[in-house]
Amino acid sequence: MLAWYDRHRRLLPWRAAPGERADPYRVWLSEIMLQQTTVKAVAPYYARFLARWPDLRALAAAPLAEVLKSWAGLGYYARARNLHACARAVVERHGGNFPASEAALRALPGIGD
Repeated sequence: MLAWYDRHRRLLPWRAAPGERADPYRVWLSEIMLQQTTVKAVAPYYARFLARWPDLRALAAAPLAEVLKSWAGLGYYARARNLHACARAVVERHGGNFPASEAALRALPGIGD
C-alpha cells in the first residue's frame, strides 16, 4: 500500500516529498485549515499564510487581528483564534517546537482528537 501511495498520492504543498521529513508547522497549519473545508478551498489560503508567516514564531508574533483578517473566508473563526493561541503556546512553553508527547500536544489550544 505504501508503494502505491508513493506513486499515486496527490501532490500537496504541506506534504513532504518521498524521502523528506515533513515540516510539523506546515502539516499542523494544513490540518487546522482543512477542518470542515476542502483542499481546493484551503490551497490559496495556505499559500498566503506561509508567505506571510513562514514559520511558527512568525505566526506567534503576529497580531491576532491580522491572522483573523487573513483567515476571512475560511469560516469557523474559532479555528483561527486557536491556531494563533497554539502558535503562541508552542513558542512560550516549548521553545518553538511542537512537543513530542501526545499529552503535551493535547494540552495545546485547538488540538483534539
